[in-house]
Amino acid sequence: MSAPVVRWQFTTSDYQSMMRYGILTEEDRTELISGEVLAMSPIGSRHAACVNRLTHWFTTKLGARAIASVQNPIHISARSEPQPDLALLRPRADFYADALPEPADVWLVIEVADTSVEFDRETKLPLYARAHIAETWLWDLSAHRLLVFTHPTTDGYSAMRQLGRGESIAPQAFPDLEIAVSEILG
Repeated sequence: MSAPVVRWQFTTSDYQSMMRYGILTEEDRTELISGEVLAMSPIGSRHAACVNRLTHWFTTKLGARAIASVQNPIHISARSEPQPDLALLRPRADFYADALPEPADVWLVIEVADTSVEFDRETKLPLYARAHIAETWLWDLSAHRLLVFTHPTTDGYSAMRQLGRGESIAPQAFPDLEIAVSEILG
């Protein structure tokens, strides 16, 4: 006789309580995705360098026009608080101290993937699309490319562009800022 697998479904309130009471800590590197607490992939040097380049580039170019939120949670729903590698947020005087950003606060989500491309593409990107986040970038470090997803629907993003070295892109929210793919990939 086999026992059924039981999965506990958590809310963002449950998840925040686990953090507050020390059941989970920042060192645990977890995120809440569709009610499940998931361990995040370890960050290697290529991944960290890419996030650092993106953070530097956006903070230098945007200044006070946006908040560059690095590996911080976004409250997507009552059961999801992903932590993208970088999110460009609408400026707010409290820098989101009073409440986590929600999808309406997010101009762009960026995921950097060295080993997590499949998870990011199949799990996190549909979550962002269902939340109507207008644009998501997936930096695929292994393939040396940038995947740009736009036009969110309940089934995922309906448009995708693939860019490589020698090409450039501007975020939809900031069409005046063009970034070279090779500048970020190094």
